[in-house]
Amino acid sequence: MNYMEIREQICDVCHKMWQLGWVAANDGNVSVKLPDGNFLATPTGISKSFITPDKLVIINDKGEVIEGEAGYKPSSEIKMHLRCYKEREDVGAVVHAHPPTATGFAVAGKSMDEYSMIETVIAIGSIPLTPYGTPSTNEVPEAIAPYLAEHDVLLLKNHGALTVGCDLITAYYRMETLELFAKISLTAHLLGGAKEIDKPQIDKLLDLRENYYKVTGKHPGYKHYND
Repeated sequence: MNYMEIREQICDVCHKMWQLGWVAANDGNVSVKLPDGNFLATPTGISKSFITPDKLVIINDKGEVIEGEAGYKPSSEIKMHLRCYKEREDVGAVVHAHPPTATGFAVAGKSMDEYSMIETVIAIGSIPLTPYGTPSTNEVPEAIAPYLAEHDVLLLKNHGALTVGCDLITAYYRMETLELFAKISLTAHLLGGAKEIDKPQIDKLLDLRENYYKVTGKHPGYKHYND
C-alpha cells in the first residue's frame, strides 16, 4: 500500500475502535511501520472518532516528529509502540485500546492465561498480564518487553490492552479476538469456570495454526506445551 492507503486504513481502524466502545475521549493509539523505517502514528489529544488522514504524524525511531501538521504530535505512550518494534523485527503495526471486558480483567489483576477456546488458541494463545507501569513513562515499555518474545497480545495491568501484528489489520483482528475471548471467559466464569482443552488437542491446534492457517507472529503455546 502507498502512504495514503495506510493513512486511510489507520483511520478506519480508529473509527471502528471508537464505534465498538474500545476507546473514549482521547484514549488509545495506533502506529504502523513504514518501508523507510519511520512510523505513522495517531496524534495525541484527538478522539479516534475524529481522526482523519491529514492528522496523522510520521515519527522516527526516537519518537521525534519528522512530518505532520503544525501542533500535532504522537501520544506520549508511543514509547510503548517503539519498544514493540525494537524487540520484534516482524512487527509492522501496534494497537493500544481499552476494550471494556478485556480491560476489566486487567483492572481486576487477572491474566487470561488459559487455553479454553479453539479460535483463541489458534489465533493468539494465552494472554498474560504485564506488571503495572505509569503511562507515558519508560515503566510501560520495560514492563511489556519480557513478554514480547512469545506474545502478540498483552493485558496491561490497571490500564488496557496491546496487540501487535505483521500489519495493521492483523493487529486490529487480535484486539477483536481478545475482547470476544474476554466476554466468553467472563460468561464461562459465571457458569462455573472455563474448561481447558487437553494437551493433545492443543498440539493439533498449534499444528493447524502453523501448517494450515499460516498464522504470523509469536505464540506462547509452542514453548509452554512442548517443554
